[in-house]
Amino acid sequence: MRKQNYELKNERLRSAFAQLKQNHPERFQQRLKLSWSNWGFGMEDLAESAARLERAGIRYIELHGNHYGPDLGYRAAETLRTLGDYGIEVAGVCGMFSPDNDLSSNRAIQRQTAIDYIRREVAFTAELGGTYLLVVPGAVGRPHAYDDMEFARSVETLRMVADLFAEHSVKAAIEPIRSAEVSFVHTVADAQRYIAAVNHPGVRHVNGDVYHMQAEEVHIGEALLQAGDQLVNLHMADSNRCALGDGSLDLDMIIMALYLIGFNRDGCYVTPEPLGPGGDPYPAMYGKPDRTKLDALVLTSASYFREREAELLA
Repeated sequence: MRKQNYELKNERLRSAFAQLKQNHPERFQQRLKLSWSNWGFGMEDLAESAARLERAGIRYIELHGNHYGPDLGYRAAETLRTLGDYGIEVAGVCGMFSPDNDLSSNRAIQRQTAIDYIRREVAFTAELGGTYLLVVPGAVGRPHAYDDMEFARSVETLRMVADLFAEHSVKAAIEPIRSAEVSFVHTVADAQRYIAAVNHPGVRHVNGDVYHMQAEEVHIGEALLQAGDQLVNLHMADSNRCALGDGSLDLDMIIMALYLIGFNRDGCYVTPEPLGPGGDPYPAMYGKPDRTKLDALVLTSASYFREREAELLA
């Protein structure tokens, strides 16, 4: 029987992975770094979140970018102490961009709010030793375009603060998101066009998300190869946006693609963010945490990911 198109793509990627294992075993000495995005834990104390990650063997965290005003959000010294108690390091910060702080907004006050927000988060990320700050070019939860100038407005606004990323050695990681949640920048190629339009050394990287990639990319593995060295973080969830292993996601193909691009190097992270299905996940950040459910979510995802990685590298 003739293979389907996606099977042919899988076969090519699998063959390239096997060749890499045979010809360059040194490329597999370091494993992929597993992190976790904590804003989906809702209104949970950071110490409890850190303890959960420690129990699951996760040593990195992507912190909720919750500095929505000068008086709000994590305090750097206290955060470092709390995470240090559990041996957790900061991978990066998940920038949260809603209609209130939309880089592409047609209202100047919302663009200014986005600028001020990025200033606070870049400084915070640097103080905690984080590698990247996730940036969404248009508001999450607003799938309909303002007008045909929103891309240009977003580029112009981000360029105003691009110097900060370079000055603080923090990578601006542009995240493509599915069209059900945002009005533009839906694919890796879209993110690369956006980065080229900003045209600044502080804005050079991509934050992938396999849940969005399932809806928008032709083939997730090929999209990861296209992102290449620009990819600095990859959000993970299974096909149903739940724990890894609880859906139909081809996790092996993703792991193979990551090793092919050398994603096991320092400063790159695989970061589960299983938020459950829905059009606008942002309300989860203010939810009441279900500790039993969250414990199972983290442990299941971490153990299944490491199991599949070990299987491929055996």
